[in-house]
Amino acid sequence: MADSFSFTASLWRWTAREKSDDAGAWSFVTLPPEVSEDVRHLAGEPRGFGSVRVHVEAAGQAWDTSVFPDSGSGCFVLPVKKAVRAAAGIGEGDELTVTLSLRDGP
Repeated sequence: MADSFSFTASLWRWTAREKSDDAGAWSFVTLPPEVSEDVRHLAGEPRGFGSVRVHVEAAGQAWDTSVFPDSGSGCFVLPVKKAVRAAAGIGEGDELTVTLSLRDGP
């Protein structure tokens, strides 16, 4: 196991039910199951909502955020900022290569 993980995943969009435009949209990639399991094991006690603080590099951008557990897939999901999507020229369904590092440890 490492404290840094690289993977490629498809971007998907979640929209709040009460919003019908982009103002209520969030974009995510889902961490692969094996990466999610390693993050879960290495992160120690989860924070609010089961989140884990991470540092992310993708599309020439770097930022700090958190990954969140997704009960449907059993994996963590990573929110992808609009600036990153614009820099990468990607949208829903496109693939993004991500390098993710844990900011906290057990």
